[in-house]
Amino acid sequence: MNPFIDLRSDTVTRPTPEMRKAMFEALVGDDVFGEDPTVNALQEKAAHLFGKEAALFVASGTMANQLSIKAHTQPGDDVIIEAGGHAMNFEGGASAVLSGVQFFPIPGNRGVFDAEQVEAAIRVDDVHFPVSRLVVIENTHNRGGGTVFPLKNIQRIREVAAKRGLRMHMDGARLWNACVASGISPREYAAPFDSVSACLSKGLGCPVGSLVVGSKEFIKRVHRFRKMVGGGMRQAGFLAAAGIYALDHHINRMEEDHRKAKKMAQGLAGIKNVIIQPEEVETNILFFDVSSSERTAHEVAAALREKGVRVHPTAKIRIRCVAHLDVSFSDIDRALEVIAGVMKR
Repeated sequence: MNPFIDLRSDTVTRPTPEMRKAMFEALVGDDVFGEDPTVNALQEKAAHLFGKEAALFVASGTMANQLSIKAHTQPGDDVIIEAGGHAMNFEGGASAVLSGVQFFPIPGNRGVFDAEQVEAAIRVDDVHFPVSRLVVIENTHNRGGGTVFPLKNIQRIREVAAKRGLRMHMDGARLWNACVASGISPREYAAPFDSVSACLSKGLGCPVGSLVVGSKEFIKRVHRFRKMVGGGMRQAGFLAAAGIYALDHHINRMEEDHRKAKKMAQGLAGIKNVIIQPEEVETNILFFDVSSSERTAHEVAAALREKGVRVHPTAKIRIRCVAHLDVSFSDIDRALEVIAGVMKR
């Protein structure tokens, strides 16, 4: 039993009893030899779900993004991404180390940008400049506040990318949330992209793992790079079984998480020294500002922790909260009471 109401991230979720049972009963083999039946079943299921030729199970969202970037690019290439994008800012500089590429960040509106910005970011064909090779879109956008990236924007960006010979990768760590919030299927969202990464260990509640989907040839390259970085796992079917269970049972329930986050945002709007725009909360992530308080976000977070509520300070005055399956509606009510008490002082 967790003594805290943990709103730091949807990565803190734990497997449900039913998921644990599926993991315990999984048939397993050596996945490095391609012989784990449960891993193979998960990969086939994911490829079908996204409408792609093949899929690969990997250890994490960062691994999924970085292997995809490496498989799409050559050293010295330029990768176009929104300025707050996870792959550029929060993956340990991996693209520079593993792929030898640089990022061209473009400013977005809560993580969303448009085709005209991409067109303007593409480098001139000149030996003085890197080659623009890849566009990365994050959906939902973490630092944008769980923003759903509109499909129409994506389709227009695809037209520009196709015309200019660029590939497209979706960082779909929380794509499931985007699908539930928008009613757009994973297959529809994936169609404009050459590759998609999708996390199983966030809102879906799995203990470990992400997926990469794309063409057979692309996944073959990603598979080689997974081996290169030591990402081959042996009897990984125990983990893959959690993924299969989650895809079958945990996607539609995310709508509850979105309602929890919106409920919390509405409550925060009425608390002294809290600044928030509740109308911007689309999925399970929200940010609020404590600039009206005399304390920093880290000081506020420390005070809340003492009262049994964990939140994530992301800047001097900014705090993130994420709703997930291990937080109930009554937990949201209790968290609001605690935040109100701390912010009143």
